[in-house]
Amino acid sequence: MLRITILESADATRMKLEGKLAHAWVGEAQRMWNDVSTTAMKKEVIVDLSGVSFVDDDGRELLTRIYGGGGKLVGSRPMIRALIEEIQSNFAPKRLRFGKAVLMLLFTIGVLLLACCSAAQTSAEVLTLDRAIQLALASNRSIKVADFEVDKSKWQIAEVKTKRLPSMSASVLGSELLNELDFTFDKGVFGTYPGVGPIPSTDTKITTPRQLTAFVRGQVTQPLSQLYQINLGVKSQELNSQLANEKVRALKQTVIRDVKQAYYAVLQSESALEAADANVKQYEELQRVVLQRVSQEAGLKSDSLDAKAKLVNEQYKLVQLRNTLNTRKEYLNDLLGRDVRTEFRTEQIPPASFEEVELNLAQERALSQRPEIKQAELNARQAQYARRIAHADYIPEVDVAFNYLSLFNVDVLPTNVASVGFQLKWEPWDWGRRKDVVNQKKAVESQAQAQLQDAQSKVLMEVNNRFRKLEESRMLIAVAQAGRDVAQQKLREATYQYEQRAVLLKDVLLQQATTAAALDNYQQVLLGFWTAKSEFEKSLGEDQ
Repeated sequence: MLRITILESADATRMKLEGKLAHAWVGEAQRMWNDVSTTAMKKEVIVDLSGVSFVDDDGRELLTRIYGGGGKLVGSRPMIRALIEEIQSNFAPKRLRFGKAVLMLLFTIGVLLLACCSAAQTSAEVLTLDRAIQLALASNRSIKVADFEVDKSKWQIAEVKTKRLPSMSASVLGSELLNELDFTFDKGVFGTYPGVGPIPSTDTKITTPRQLTAFVRGQVTQPLSQLYQINLGVKSQELNSQLANEKVRALKQTVIRDVKQAYYAVLQSESALEAADANVKQYEELQRVVLQRVSQEAGLKSDSLDAKAKLVNEQYKLVQLRNTLNTRKEYLNDLLGRDVRTEFRTEQIPPASFEEVELNLAQERALSQRPEIKQAELNARQAQYARRIAHADYIPEVDVAFNYLSLFNVDVLPTNVASVGFQLKWEPWDWGRRKDVVNQKKAVESQAQAQLQDAQSKVLMEVNNRFRKLEESRMLIAVAQAGRDVAQQKLREATYQYEQRAVLLKDVLLQQATTAAALDNYQQVLLGFWTAKSEFEKSLGEDQ
């Protein structure tokens, strides 16, 4: 972070910088310097670096260009003063040897190099939070698996609906008789007629020999009384499909929460890595100043060893943070359903959002939106339909039936028999089985209602708890921010006292460590806030 203040006076324009002159803030300082140098006319332009705690390589080049363009560099901190002296000593011969045209050429080259560096840094994909959520909803593997359950439930509805239509069945029995079939017709069994006599005239025996026979049977039935029960089953299956949709919605909300938390974790790691990198460069600069003092016999050898030890420790932390960042990026890529090796950069988000949400309103939104409550409601309705289906089992089965029978190689019996009519099937005595099933379904229905009330109660408790956690994390941000500001101010004071030889170098190093811890704590608290916010949003049942 860099703060730039322009102070005007009668004879000079002061451009005051506070913070870190590094990374993207170098470009902002460059633009501000261009504006000031253009509008200052004949007034002296002073660039005040008293509040700058760190300058990276790009910032060093910018200060060199500013000095070459006629700007006056001033600063009070030891490292900043040493940097100014280095710029002045390195730049003076060039200034005498070359004119303003050469300086403008160097300035142009520096701008081009800065643009090239920026282009190299932006080569990786900039992944926004909204884009990450879209990718997860489209490609997350768990969501894809759950979507198949929704597709299955739709086909199950279509399957149940087919039971409304006529059912057709056919069977063929081909066999060989194990014994002969004998049919005996007594004399005159078909009557006695004048002039003809009895039919048959004598006792007649017809035998079907042992041979291959075939029995072909076909039936077409259209359910009538069962349509009521079938329709109940269709509605129950539709509820099952809605239940599958709610499960997918709940899974999507969980994935969105996980993506948000993973994204915030990557963002926090990137910020911590940037801060650690700045600390390493700051310790390198401090070690350079200490070595310079030791060489001038103005400092102790132990001071340089302390500075070196701190530098090595910060370099180790830098490696740890880089590994943590890579691990978190791989986890986020996996949530997005893409190759874990995909490179990306996160987009900076506002430090914190403190929009107010009334607890009563949050509770109402949760009760109307939470997938768990929707699932409990659908389960209760399914239990109700299951009870009604069990009651419908008392209704006799009435069908319109068409039957066809054909016999081959069987003498006497007709070859083709066809009939159409009503078919009734009823079980008048079941020993109380149907009643037991109905009572069982009633118990399931009561159980589902109790589970619905339990789900509502748990959702309300979760919303209340997440609301309190979010409120605590908001307050904790203010506490961490105050601690960070105090540590930074103490570091500035310790650095100034070290310059005035009022404190030892170890006191400055100790305060630097304290400041680094305060900054890290602030980052962790900020991550905790965003995590709490994502948990609270999920507790409301928000789809995004």
